[in-house]
Amino acid sequence: MPKSVALSPASPWVELSSTDADWKQADPALLGTMLSQLHLIRAFEETVLELAGEGLVHGPAHSSIGQEGGAVGSIVALGAADEVNGSHRGHHQFLAKALVYLMPTGIDPKSPVTAPIQDLLQRTLAEILGLAQGFCKGRGGSMHLQWAEAGALGTNAIVGGGVPLAAGAAWAHRHARTDTVAVTYFGDGAVNIGSVLETMNLAAAWKLPLCFFIENNLYAVSTTVEEATAEPRLSARGQGFNIPSWKVDGMDPLAVYLAMQQALAHMRAGNGPTVIEADVYRFFHQNGPFPGSAFGYRSKEEEQSWRARDPLERLAREMKKRDLIDDAGLADLRQTIKLAMVQAAAALLEADPAGKPGKRRIRPELWPSPDFRDVGIRGDLSELASARTCEQATYSGGLEPRKFIDAIADVMNRRMETDDSIVVMGEDVHRLKGGTNGATRGLKERFPERILGTPISENAFCGLGGGMALDGRFKPVVEFMYPDFMWVAADQVFNQIGKARHMFGGQSDVPLVLRTKIAMGTGYGSQHSMDPAGIYVTNPGWRIVAASTPFDYIGLMNTALACKDPVLVIEHVDLYTQNGEVPVDDLDYQIPFGTAAVRREGRDLTILTYLSMVGHSLEAVAQTGIDAEVIDLRFLDRASFDWATVEASIRKTNNVLIVEQGARGTSYGGWLADELQRRCFDWLDQPIQRVTGGEGSPSISKVLERAACARTEEVIEGLQQVIREKGAHQ
Repeated sequence: MPKSVALSPASPWVELSSTDADWKQADPALLGTMLSQLHLIRAFEETVLELAGEGLVHGPAHSSIGQEGGAVGSIVALGAADEVNGSHRGHHQFLAKALVYLMPTGIDPKSPVTAPIQDLLQRTLAEILGLAQGFCKGRGGSMHLQWAEAGALGTNAIVGGGVPLAAGAAWAHRHARTDTVAVTYFGDGAVNIGSVLETMNLAAAWKLPLCFFIENNLYAVSTTVEEATAEPRLSARGQGFNIPSWKVDGMDPLAVYLAMQQALAHMRAGNGPTVIEADVYRFFHQNGPFPGSAFGYRSKEEEQSWRARDPLERLAREMKKRDLIDDAGLADLRQTIKLAMVQAAAALLEADPAGKPGKRRIRPELWPSPDFRDVGIRGDLSELASARTCEQATYSGGLEPRKFIDAIADVMNRRMETDDSIVVMGEDVHRLKGGTNGATRGLKERFPERILGTPISENAFCGLGGGMALDGRFKPVVEFMYPDFMWVAADQVFNQIGKARHMFGGQSDVPLVLRTKIAMGTGYGSQHSMDPAGIYVTNPGWRIVAASTPFDYIGLMNTALACKDPVLVIEHVDLYTQNGEVPVDDLDYQIPFGTAAVRREGRDLTILTYLSMVGHSLEAVAQTGIDAEVIDLRFLDRASFDWATVEASIRKTNNVLIVEQGARGTSYGGWLADELQRRCFDWLDQPIQRVTGGEGSPSISKVLERAACARTEEVIEGLQQVIREKGAHQ
């Protein structure tokens, strides 16, 4: 018989309940504040459902009615500087954090609505209705509520999507050596999402002051927790990562408060993350003003049993027992807050002149202007206005030869030396004498606290970088070892980081740099070789730079690190060992923003290319003798693209060949050809021609990999095709 030894979790996992003694000892001001918050949130949510029933809420209305106890009990324990984010059902968390910020000494139930609170109610309602005076200027609506000043980092419509971002805020607090914490709220569905579990692991490994607060309301839309997982006690997830965990009745606000107090003591002492699971119940369906029983997945008896545990009634009963309030006081509290919501709605609505009597409409003058549609997708680049810029061709100082990969390490060392806010993270960046290619050489030794070797958890560490960027105190440089790995983190890259500024009203800087390398030709196969430019260029919010020389790389990286938008910096392994001239002891210049470089002038056709294909294009021109103009694009995204230089060249040559190495299906040139066809149609003598790799991704076989990638020979064929077509069209 084998010997078996029972194992125990390394961290405590407890179920916490309040006692009569706890209620007796509770500060009356605390109880009054919680009661006021609960009623403010309840009346707000009732108004939202009322307006949704009238067809005035465009989009979903995810009510938190029934779940207020978890948000209020946990957030009332926080300080104004602590931060929270939440999920698509996050009105209660947003309001609770805003109320703590506005009323740090508490709220008196006898006068629960001050002028700042009235403004909060109106602006939040305006946001849900999509109006210009909302916190996100109408762009966020019900699911994207942000008020960074109040510590409300933003609610999130992607299940589990906001959790890594909260970890970034927690890292910033820890690195700044404060005792401030972050709390990330999510539901029962998110506990099975990879990004959440990855972030739990990373937060525990790095001892981040982050509370994972699980609102277990028993259902997804209609799928039960028991159907979705074999362990319905969701706080058990913490045990797998050595995180202390509490399970608590979320319908009891005091019990939640007590659990959060214990969790805060753990986190503020620098001991790392916590998990709190609060059992709550949404009284209505996933969305809208009807109960779940109306859709057949819950019984009326179940709903009634949970309504009997209403957190508002629970708290009122306990306060009445202690003569802290009476029925008349409760009625006055309820009436005062209902009147405040009537006033908030009245400020936004008016009688509909074309409707039936009593029908309302949103005041037309409160809608955002249609001209605001694209404002705030990215910043205005004012941060680059005073930059010193230069080009290699006109550089007046001394130059010396340097390998491309050494220039990468040199500029990162220089920038981290001069800017304490820069933090580098990624897999193995702290090992192997500079990561897998040497790009981070010397950084760990010089800046040990700002070089973060990460687990293989792309969603978690990329999102954590996004949260750091949104925090505003740090500039993360996130390295993806290969571009293909980015798609593991696609939610964080595109739904979160790329959309954050625009989604939250154009008010949030996102100064993040994402580095990666194209590895075609190295034999690493289909999942390590792609060019990501074609995907990124179709996702607004990202700027994209690509250098073909060491001199340009230094200048472009300096530009990227100074920019307050997320910037993708693409490299190519073929360039790493190539030598190029760089300035002697000068690593502080920038490449002029949004400028392409004409590497060769010509009159027969225009070649548009980037990275290693610049060299292949110049070789092809030399071998064919065709008088082609070769333009190194450098800035690849729509907003940063040098349209002036490219259009001037096309007006001269009247023919275009777009040259890139990668697969045709994810091609950057497909987007660019379409854009140029629209802009330059009258100047073109023939359709735009393209050189790309094959349709399929590169294979491991050396022969098949070569067949899948474009190089000098394919550019030669492309040049000859353009010249043939040029003759045919003249």
